[in-house]
Amino acid sequence: MTAHPSPDHHPSTRPSGPQTFSGEPFGARLRRAMDERGPLCVGIDPHASLLAEWGLNDDVAGLERFSRTVVEAVADRVAVMKPQSAFFERFGSRGVAVLEKVVREARAAGTLVVMDAKRGDIGSTMAGYAEAYLHKDAPLFSDALTVSPYLGYGSLSPAVALARESGAGLFVLALTSNPEGPEVQHAVRADGRTVGATMLAHLAVENVGEEPLGSFGAVVGATVGDLSSYDLAVNGPLLAPGVGAQGATPADLPKVFGPALRNVVPNVSRGVLRHGPDVGALRASAERFAEEIQAAVAGA
Repeated sequence: MTAHPSPDHHPSTRPSGPQTFSGEPFGARLRRAMDERGPLCVGIDPHASLLAEWGLNDDVAGLERFSRTVVEAVADRVAVMKPQSAFFERFGSRGVAVLEKVVREARAAGTLVVMDAKRGDIGSTMAGYAEAYLHKDAPLFSDALTVSPYLGYGSLSPAVALARESGAGLFVLALTSNPEGPEVQHAVRADGRTVGATMLAHLAVENVGEEPLGSFGAVVGATVGDLSSYDLAVNGPLLAPGVGAQGATPADLPKVFGPALRNVVPNVSRGVLRHGPDVGALRASAERFAEEIQAAVAGA
């Protein structure tokens, strides 16, 4: 399907222009998008159960219809969209071809794309992952990429270097909300810091002196609870999954993130996606979440 602008677009939510490659750092572009549109990130998670809820087949045609409908509904009005690569990869090369279209169309509509691929490896393999998502000429070039640092933060060096060169960003898994995460992320190192805190400290170093916002952020779940013992002031964005179907609400964000709230990018996936396939219903749901998040940030 082809995404067409809807006649009921509101001028206040129109994009400032397509997100073409400019070399401007991701952090600066993200700060501007958040200030203009609010910080909401809408996930694109076309898993089998959602395709079924939409009345679509669990095949490449259903994948494409689902994903491009979500782009049509919200890409011209939210700051960030986050496609989950796994749900495209499961269909092989044809699924990846759909993902390429989704990334291209979302960025052309003015939103920033964070590729949720959670890549993590060493040496030339990590460099290959970086080339796939962070090289400006790559078919899957995205504004930012989620990465896993649990082969050691230094293993991310190829991705860090290419992100800087391309004006892209990274979101490093730091304090995730899955129940298995604490056994690694809350483990205490010999220096007394937890592993999660160590990752945050590395990001703070990456972002030193960057204005108005650094390009190297952390993934910090909105459902992880009390974070008062962690220094979230990394001068970079905090991607916060868990709002909506996973149990966190916009009103919870000030309690979880405290003084770092202004740099939080709350991600909502199922909470918006379950309203499809109607474009108007998807759009209305995203706008409700955006308004609630804006109110929470303003009232903090």
